[in-house]
Amino acid sequence: MAYRILSIVGGLAFMTQGQVVSSFSNTVHETRAIADGAHSSWRAAPRLPPEVIVPVRIALKQQNLAVGIDRLMSMSHPDSSDYGKTLTTDEVTRLFAPSAVSVEAVRDWLVESGVPPATIAHSDSKGWLAVDMTAAHSERLLESELYEFEHLKTGKASTSERVFRIADMMYSECENNLEASLPKLTLDSRRSPISTQPWHPPAPAYSLTPELQACSVNITPPCLRALYGIPPGHINDTVNTLGFYEQGDYYAAEDLDLFFANYAPWVPQGTRPTLQSVDGGDAPYPINDSNVGGEADLDLDIGIALVYPQSVVVYQVDDAIYAPQEVALDNTFNTFLDSLDGSYCDYSAYGITGDSPDIDPKYPDPAAGGYKGQRQCGVYKPTRVISISFGEAEGDFPKPYVERQCNEFMKLSLQGHTILIASGDYGVAAPPRDGSPSGCLSDSGQNQTIFSAPYPNDCPWTTSVGGSMVEPNATARDPESAFQVCSPSSENCYSSTGGFSNYFSTPSYQKAAVAEWFDNHNPGYPTYVANANASNIGEGGGIYNRAGRAVPDVAANAANMLLYVGGELGKFYGASLAAPIWGSVVTLINQQRTIAGKGPVGFLNPVLYANPWALNDITNGSNPGCGTNGFTAVKGWDPVTGLGTPLSALSRHRIRVSDMLMPFSLL
Repeated sequence: MAYRILSIVGGLAFMTQGQVVSSFSNTVHETRAIADGAHSSWRAAPRLPPEVIVPVRIALKQQNLAVGIDRLMSMSHPDSSDYGKTLTTDEVTRLFAPSAVSVEAVRDWLVESGVPPATIAHSDSKGWLAVDMTAAHSERLLESELYEFEHLKTGKASTSERVFRIADMMYSECENNLEASLPKLTLDSRRSPISTQPWHPPAPAYSLTPELQACSVNITPPCLRALYGIPPGHINDTVNTLGFYEQGDYYAAEDLDLFFANYAPWVPQGTRPTLQSVDGGDAPYPINDSNVGGEADLDLDIGIALVYPQSVVVYQVDDAIYAPQEVALDNTFNTFLDSLDGSYCDYSAYGITGDSPDIDPKYPDPAAGGYKGQRQCGVYKPTRVISISFGEAEGDFPKPYVERQCNEFMKLSLQGHTILIASGDYGVAAPPRDGSPSGCLSDSGQNQTIFSAPYPNDCPWTTSVGGSMVEPNATARDPESAFQVCSPSSENCYSSTGGFSNYFSTPSYQKAAVAEWFDNHNPGYPTYVANANASNIGEGGGIYNRAGRAVPDVAANAANMLLYVGGELGKFYGASLAAPIWGSVVTLINQQRTIAGKGPVGFLNPVLYANPWALNDITNGSNPGCGTNGFTAVKGWDPVTGLGTPLSALSRHRIRVSDMLMPFSLL
């Protein structure tokens, strides 16, 4: 059985001799294999009785996505007169809202079918219409049949929501550029200065104490401060809370206290993040719980230690039934994005409307102990900086699914939010058994030799963070190397993930840097150019897409972090350490911009690629995988450590830094 998504095509109703003659007709827009597909998680159950009331949500195609990208590039580039002029939530809503022509056409179609006009609701986000009708009415309207579906893995039964897309009802008026109709951009009044006290950067005073001499063995917050010139935090304002995404891994309060007592004594015992629960997510967990795996602990250890006394938020995503499954199988982000933007819950793009039932959690969760509320849509205001240390292989998800999410990251960036995502720990591959035993993609002969890009930092509107490390016997004053750690037998190696997306092309802000890398440091591997639907991966014997979005953008320390997990002290490795470091740095920068009466830095990448001298370039190390030596860290941008790590205050040379980075030039 297939699940058909209908598209209403044709035109507006028109008048002939005083009567309305309908020109609407139904066509199949998309067919999804639900019961018999290779990746199906659902099977059909009984057909709905005709008298059952069905909530119908009609998502309308948004417009001006190209305009949104142009606007983002303009407000994010330091040479632009629009630099820093981010949009408000209302301005983003108006920019992408479906045209009035489309809204009225769908409303007329519903009324013509017998729906009372007063029962049709238009969402605050302008992205969809809502109406309740009987199953019989819905079946006549859509020329289809409605069934319940049962989840094959969990046994959960639920009524299939008849969500369909008004995809092609886009007349020429809908494609008009709405730039002229937008009001003149102004800074959000919420960005007014919180503190008027001037900030006087302390002189660098990082003497090589025994602790800093041992940073190649044990990384602690003082090591991070010394490596990157990060000053002690001293502000807790209301607009620069640092946010962390967590899913299926949970922090233990006792672990935080142990870490602060031993490695960040300036943080008082009992300091905790604020929980923002998404669809039943909960925290903290008991210290002896198996779901306390270290990821959430390390995010909060690093973040709180570096920004204290600034407040910190944990977005704990999905209930205890779904979240551990997703960590074991696929980390997804749709329910998280739903909670930040109500319009995303039913947003239509690339043939997908709303969350994907065969990939994403579905709420209310009928399982025992599951979250019984409705899916949370637009319930939280996102923090200015969000650090994410979760992800999967790009190829784990359909291209349209990933593209739809990427649009949402773009909208968050337009509003001044910085999204930092750890690139990964397996070099040019995904984790083993993620898509294949080796984590590499297969060529036409099923040889696992093709490099695998990471998700979701393949999206060009996020900042991908790779890993670096202090070399053996080096100190916090010495140059770092690319992160790479192997077991004594060398059977298992971990290194900074980098490479090229198969789903997204090289964005404009990094084209020059990537072209320079190809001109001067091409490793000589055979390549291909992915087509529009990424169906030619590996074509001609190529092992990576030379025309793809390149990752990572930047890097930070990812090795030898001392950490308490379950009350036990150990060492942790991986780019998961690097993302919260960058999140903390950007948060401290935003604090100083707030004092100066400026908005947040927002989307970082255009500024960083335009000012590569403002970072510590990493020129040693590599990221092997897929039977190759991977890529090598070289002068300039590279697909191992990107542009490099945050600028060190211990630089021997006085340099003029950009407006964005000035607070961290402690010279």
